[in-house]
Amino acid sequence: MYSPNSPKFALFFLTAAAAFAADQIHMKNGDRVTGSIIKKDAKTLTIKTDLFGTVTLPWDQVDNIKTDQVLNVVLPEGKTVKAKLDTQEGKVAVATTDPNVPAATVEPAGIVALRNDAEQKAYERLLAPRLIDLWAGNATIGWAGTKGNAETQTFTMGLTAARVTNTDKMTVYFNAIRANAEVNRISARTAQAIRGGWGYNRNLTKKLFVNTFNDYEYDRFQNLDLRFVLGGGLGYAAWQGERGRLDLVGGAAYNREKFDPIRPQLPFVRNSAEAYWGNDFRYRLNTRTNLTQSYRMFNNLTNTGNYRVNFDVGATTQVFKWLTWNIALSNRFLSNPVPGRQKNDFLYTTGFGISFAR
Repeated sequence: MYSPNSPKFALFFLTAAAAFAADQIHMKNGDRVTGSIIKKDAKTLTIKTDLFGTVTLPWDQVDNIKTDQVLNVVLPEGKTVKAKLDTQEGKVAVATTDPNVPAATVEPAGIVALRNDAEQKAYERLLAPRLIDLWAGNATIGWAGTKGNAETQTFTMGLTAARVTNTDKMTVYFNAIRANAEVNRISARTAQAIRGGWGYNRNLTKKLFVNTFNDYEYDRFQNLDLRFVLGGGLGYAAWQGERGRLDLVGGAAYNREKFDPIRPQLPFVRNSAEAYWGNDFRYRLNTRTNLTQSYRMFNNLTNTGNYRVNFDVGATTQVFKWLTWNIALSNRFLSNPVPGRQKNDFLYTTGFGISFAR
């Protein structure tokens, strides 16, 4: 036995107190979870435990909750207070830390949201961000070459970035490839293409959003000087989970294509209205690797029967916090290319890149 006045007794007391200084959750099936609550949204409660890491629990299965930390509690009227929680006779007592805000007792379903201080700061940052805030993405630059009987040089570049808030999403992308080869002192450029654009989605409901985009494309070996596409329509979140999301989109677009065909033909321009449909898919395979995929079918409404297809897929694997290994595949199909050119162009890039977030 330790003497109450001994240092060992004080250390034992502090250790025991620290062990009990945790948020406690009792489930309806009798399970008990202790740790530190991170957040609670409409249906789930997320808590960080010492033994099992971060755990997600169904809120409707929580029987009793008692918090040791002060949380940001969103009440039914939309008001947010800083308080501790304790279940009493089937209801949740909200003990606020502000003496000017009275304590309250609500039904468990009346707790709209819970957030620790870190989650609350992130949430508030999403409410009114500046245009330069919240951007995240990665950039890749690749270079390869040979020297000897044949001399080749290939340069690739890729950039993707997104800015996501509670109400909208902005995206930008850019891909480029340039390749030269020299064999028997005969030099030729074997590939040169640039693709880029931006997109903007504005949420109408939790599932429905407005979709707008603007694409630009140059492809020397398709004799395409510039393709300019501006479109818009609606999108629907068909699936959304912790690991990813699947969006279905559709609408109308204006397409202006300027070609410089094989001589002696003269350059010409094609203007057309298009109907588009497709999907955007992203999925987190594991803690390091993310997969993205996008598909668009553009049916020509001005010259019916013609169409074009855009298909892109990529994977990003985090090597270090700031260093990633990226692979991207990009396919463009045109049903009516200029004479002498193939209908399909395929671009692929891989290499190390830098991830960034603001």
